Amino acid sequence: MSRYGYRLVDAVDLDIGATEYIGGEQVMNRFNIIDTVGREYLTENLEKGEFSYPKAFKEKGLAFDPIMKKKGKGSWQFLDIRFELSGVSLLIETKNNADKWPTVEEQIAAYVEYEKRLTGNKIIAMVANTEDDRITVWKSAVEDDRKLVSEGAIRTMPEYVAMFDAKHTNNKEEVMRNTYKLNEKLHRHGIKEKLRAQFVGTCLLAIKNGLSYNRKLKTSQIISGIRSILEDLLEGSLQKAEKLSLIDVHVLKDQDVRDMNNESFCDILDFIKTEIFPFINDKSTAGQDLLNLFFVTFNKYVGKSDKNQAFTPDHITDFMSTICNVNKNSVVLDMTCGSGSFLVRAMTQALDDCRTKAEEDQVKKYHIYGVEYDEQVYGLATTNMLIHGDGNSNIVQGSCFDEVPKFIEEGINFDVVLMNPPYNAMAKQVPGEFSKKWGSAKQDPSKGLYFVKFILEQMNEKNMRGKLAVLLPMACAIGNSSLMKQMKNEILKNNTLDAVFSLPDDIFYPGASASACCMVFDIGTPHASAKRETFFAYCKDDGFKKRKNLGRVEQIDENGNSLWAAIREKWINTYKNRDIMPGFSTRYMVTGDDEWLCEAYMETDYTTLTHEDFQQTVNDYLAYLVKTGNVYEI
Repeated sequence: MSRYGYRLVDAVDLDIGATEYIGGEQVMNRFNIIDTVGREYLTENLEKGEFSYPKAFKEKGLAFDPIMKKKGKGSWQFLDIRFELSGVSLLIETKNNADKWPTVEEQIAAYVEYEKRLTGNKIIAMVANTEDDRITVWKSAVEDDRKLVSEGAIRTMPEYVAMFDAKHTNNKEEVMRNTYKLNEKLHRHGIKEKLRAQFVGTCLLAIKNGLSYNRKLKTSQIISGIRSILEDLLEGSLQKAEKLSLIDVHVLKDQDVRDMNNESFCDILDFIKTEIFPFINDKSTAGQDLLNLFFVTFNKYVGKSDKNQAFTPDHITDFMSTICNVNKNSVVLDMTCGSGSFLVRAMTQALDDCRTKAEEDQVKKYHIYGVEYDEQVYGLATTNMLIHGDGNSNIVQGSCFDEVPKFIEEGINFDVVLMNPPYNAMAKQVPGEFSKKWGSAKQDPSKGLYFVKFILEQMNEKNMRGKLAVLLPMACAIGNSSLMKQMKNEILKNNTLDAVFSLPDDIFYPGASASACCMVFDIGTPHASAKRETFFAYCKDDGFKKRKNLGRVEQIDENGNSLWAAIREKWINTYKNRDIMPGFSTRYMVTGDDEWLCEAYMETDYTTLTHEDFQQTVNDYLAYLVKTGNVYEI
C-alpha cells in the first residue's frame, strides 16, 4: 500500500475514474495517480489514451526519430502519463507487473531520451506497478546510479520539482544541530577527534549505498560490509588501491573502530541514518550543497585543536563557482582541495548544467581535478566526492607542486581554478627554491600567495585562459612587505586582477580566525594591457550569524526567506555590472605595489551611520590609546 493508502491498479482493470476496493484495500488506477501527483500538472496530447511523442514533436515542428525496440518489431512512442512543472517533466509508465516486462527499463529510457530532445527539461522517470505498491524511480537518466532507491511512494509534482531545487526540503540548521549531537556520541563511544570526520563520512557513504547491518552482526562483519561497498564505488578510480588503503588503514582498521562493540557501532549508524540523512535531499543541487555543509560543519568541531584549518563555508564555494561561470564544459582544478568543498560545488554546478547522462559522465571523469597533501584529509575528499555522486577519479594525494605539473603535461587544459591554500605552510610543503627565501621565518611569509603565483605560472606557460578565484588572508591584499609586492607584480605580468571581495571577519568560525578576502584573476591576460579597473566589494555582511555549537548559521527574514539569497544576488549582480555603490563597492586601477582591498578605495556611505557607530568608534579609539600607553589620565 502506498503512503496515500492506495494500491495501484492499471486503468484497464477498472472503470476509469472509479475508486475501487480489492480485498478490503483501496486501490488506485491511473486517475488516482494523476490526482496524487496533481491533475493541474498533467499534460494533454493524447493518442490512444496516452501521451504521443510523435505528435508532440510534430506540434513543435521537430523531426521525430523513433527509438527502435532492441527485440521485436516497432518502436517506443506512447507514454502512459506525463506531467510538467517549472522545467521538470515527470514520466510515468504503468505495468500490471513490471517484473514480467523485461523491456520496461528500455521503454522508459526511450521516453527519457525523447523528453530531453523535445524539451531539455530536467526529468524524473517512473515505472509504477499496478498489482502492488512498488515503484521504481530514476532521476535524469535510466541508469543504475541514477535510481532513487529510497523512493517508495508516489509524490506530488512540486515535491519532484524540489528534487532539483530543494530549498524547502533541506534543513541546514537541523543537520548542523544533529552533527553536534553526533560529535558528542562519537566521544562517548571512544572515537578520537582526528578520526571522526573520515569515520562518519565513510559510514554515511555506506548507508547511502545500501549498507545492511543489525545488532546480530559482529563489528568485524559490519566493517567488512562497509569495505565491500567502498571497493565497488572506487572501481575504475585513479589511485584506487591507495584510496581504499588509506580509508581502510585510517578508518576501518583503526583501533577505536575495531574495538568498538557492535551495539555502539549500530548506535552510531542508526543516528546517522535517522538524524542526519533524512534531513538531506541529496537528489538536488541544493541537497548536494547540504551534504557538503555536513562535512564542513563536522570538520570544524574536529579542527578545534588546529586553529590553522580554514574550511571554506559552502555558500562561499557557491559564490566563487558562480562568478567563475562553472558549467558542464569547465575543467576545474583545486590544487589544495582539503575535504573537497570547492570540487563538490563545482561538480554539482556543472552537473546541473548537463542534459544527458553522457554529459554527466564527462564532467565526473574528465572535468574535476584535485590535489591534497595530507593523507587523512585526502581520504576525506575521496569519500566526500563519492557521497556526492563520484567525481573522485582525478583527485590525487601528494604535493601540488609535483602533481599539478603532471596534470598539465598530460594535456589537461584547466580553465577554472578554485582554491583556499594553506596560509601558514611549512618548508617541507613548498619547493626548496621558495623556502630558501624565508630567512628566519618558520612558515610561509607569503601567507599562501605563493601557491597562486605557482599555478598561474604553470598555466601561463601553456597559454591557458580562464578564471582563478582564491581565498587569501587580508595580509595578502595589503601586501606591504617587499616579498608580497614582488609576488603581486610578478602575478600581474601575465594575469589581470579582476576583482577582490572583502569577506566577513569570522568567515571560518569556529575554525581558523583569519580574516579573508576572495581574489579573482583573469588568467593569461597581462594586467597592464587589460587597462581595466579592478572591481572591489566590501562583502562583510553575508546574512550569517554565529550560534553556539552550530558555527555560523544562515538567517531567515520574517517571511521565511533566506537573507543570504538576497545578499548573494547583490554580490553577483554588482560584480557583473561592476557597479560603484558607496559603502559597498568601487573600481580602481591598481598595480602590484598597491593595496588590493575595497577599504582602501571605497567611498563611505555616511547616510547609514548612526549614533551607535560614532560611539563605538570613540570607544575603540580610546581602548587603543589605553592599550598603547598613550593615555595616562582619563
